[in-house]
Amino acid sequence: MIKNMGTIDRAIRGVGALVVAGLYFGGILSGTIAIALGIVGIIFLATSLVGTCPAYLPFKLSTKGK
Repeated sequence: MIKNMGTIDRAIRGVGALVVAGLYFGGILSGTIAIALGIVGIIFLATSLVGTCPAYLPFKLSTKGK
């Protein structure tokens, strides 16, 4: 896969995933919202580790720079 995420984009997604995990394990999130944000957090973590965002591909977007 072509990497289309820059360092800042990857860092923001990683921090977002950690925040969601912290809120969940801290007991602040529960129920349906916890499940929904958990799924988003897992997607953010996976895309930040891989460096590719599938949602960017159809629009030929890239935050990677040149």
